[in-house]
Amino acid sequence: MISFKGKQFDKTVILMAVRWYVAYSLSYRDIEEMLKERGILVDHATINRWVLEYAPLLENKFRKKYKRPVGMSWRMDETYLKNGGKWGFLYRAVDKEGDTVDFMFSAKRDRKAALRFFKKAIGSNGFPHTVTIDKSGANNAALEQLNELFLMSNLCFLFMTIRQIKYLNNIVEQDHRHIKRIIPMLGFKSFVSAKATIAGVELHHMLRKGQMVNATNMPVWQQFYSLAA
Repeated sequence: MISFKGKQFDKTVILMAVRWYVAYSLSYRDIEEMLKERGILVDHATINRWVLEYAPLLENKFRKKYKRPVGMSWRMDETYLKNGGKWGFLYRAVDKEGDTVDFMFSAKRDRKAALRFFKKAIGSNGFPHTVTIDKSGANNAALEQLNELFLMSNLCFLFMTIRQIKYLNNIVEQDHRHIKRIIPMLGFKSFVSAKATIAGVELHHMLRKGQMVNATNMPVWQQFYSLAA
């Protein structure tokens, strides 16, 4: 259960502020002003703390209890984001229908980072039968390492088909745009801030794509708030 015990403000205010930030291209000061119009006086620094605390908790609860299963044909790619004045790398995968499989923010773009991503994605979603990537040698090497492990462990039935076909990856490259549209233009000040904010943005994007179980007639905002029930 996500706790709001000891908070100065009601959880409805906290959730509303967090959702606005991860759903729209707004600054913390924008949200401070919008709340002020509603007679709610909250400093933008407090809103920042709410996002860092609750966005990862909400995404984690969604992932474990409410996320619909994804398909077994994945499209994987990484995109660039600014973090502390340097470039960071957001690894993402969607299935062939465009549903988000998983994501991971990394300070590095190499085989080890790609391997961590695939292990995270497989741990949450099961094994894909096909993974489509671009011409990245690091991503290919990570997948080949996993396949070799399956062969050595006599788990041939888990063997993944690896395709390096750029045009088939257009679906994930297009999906990046929805995430980057919400991310602050100047990037993030810290790795912790980046990871927490991205978790919230990805969560809201999955809700918009209808990836929450038993949410047929629920608007996105109601789905988001229900995660804290």
